[in-house]
Amino acid sequence: MSRIGKKPIAIPDGVTASVDGQTVSVKGTKGELKFVVNDEVLVKMEGGAIAVDPRDQTKTARSKWGMSRTMIANILSGVKTGFERKLEISGVGYRASLQGKNLQLALGFSHDVLYPVPEGITITVPKPTEIVINGIDKQRVGQVAAEIREYRGPEPYKGKGVKYAGEKIVRKEGKKK
Repeated sequence: MSRIGKKPIAIPDGVTASVDGQTVSVKGTKGELKFVVNDEVLVKMEGGAIAVDPRDQTKTARSKWGMSRTMIANILSGVKTGFERKLEISGVGYRASLQGKNLQLALGFSHDVLYPVPEGITITVPKPTEIVINGIDKQRVGQVAAEIREYRGPEPYKGKGVKYAGEKIVRKEGKKK
């Protein structure tokens, strides 16, 4: 039994939600999102909350039950408050800046890396060594952060590169004489 899937999802104030078949549509102050639930999961509105149940007790239906509930909860909180991901850049000469619709990254390559900012995502650079990614879709915010981190991930010897804020880098000891 899914412990998460059992709980109904309360709809916060200022957010309107509707269930049409397998499609959950949510509209809030930040924007509008839709999620199509898998056919093995049943979704229904019950008195100001959304309930999710598996159609049968197969392993795949039960595994998609909790995931569907979490996805609906994420779109509800996304249109209400949004999501944020912070990246930190460390290394001599490593920095970031915004150029119009592109994020320019100097990461020790012979050229600067230009990352086009996707639609629905806002990127700000408060400091040259810090990147803040905001959006209403949790999956897209995480994907953009992962794509930026992938250009130069943190290396284990000096810790140089792009890392998530608060991420612990396991450091290795260098060569011994």
